[in-house]
Amino acid sequence: MQRITAQQIRSSFINASRSDAAKLNLPRDFEALDWDNLEFLGWRDPKMPLRGYLVMPADGKLTGIMLRAPEGGAGKNRAVLCELCRDVFSKEEVYLWVARRAGQSGRDGNTLGTLICADFLCCANVRKEPPANEINPDPAAVVLRQIAGLQERTSRFLSRVREA
Repeated sequence: MQRITAQQIRSSFINASRSDAAKLNLPRDFEALDWDNLEFLGWRDPKMPLRGYLVMPADGKLTGIMLRAPEGGAGKNRAVLCELCRDVFSKEEVYLWVARRAGQSGRDGNTLGTLICADFLCCANVRKEPPANEINPDPAAVVLRQIAGLQERTSRFLSRVREA
C-alpha cells in the first residue's frame, strides 16, 4: 500500500459523515507505519475502542469504512476465524465488526457485518510463512496466495458496504 495522509484517510470514508471522519483518531503509530507490508490500514480508535476503521485502495481510489464492535467484545467460549485473513493459527480475538452501509441505505439504518481480527492484524497474519513440507514446498508462494486472498476478500467487503 502506498503511504497516505491523514487528509486522504478522512476524505475516503463512504459510510461516515464528514464531521465523523474529521473527528476520527488516527492510529497511535501512524507516522511509523510500514506501508510496504499493508494491504489495508485498519485500526481501533484509541479513544473509542469499540470503533474501528478500515481504509484500502479499491477500484482505483482510496475507500474507507467506519466500523463498530459489539459491547463486551467477542464470545469468550468459542474460537472464530477472521473472514479477511483466515489465519487458523492466530490467537488474537476476532470480533463481528459492523459497518453502516453507504448512502441512503446506511442512513436508513442498514448495516453489514463480518468477522475481523479485533486489532486488525490481518496484514501481519498473512505474512507468516508456514513450515516447508510436502504439502507446502514453497512457503513464500503460500504467503503470496494469502496476501492476494486478503486483498480480494477485503475489497469484496468494501464493495458490499458501498452497494445500495
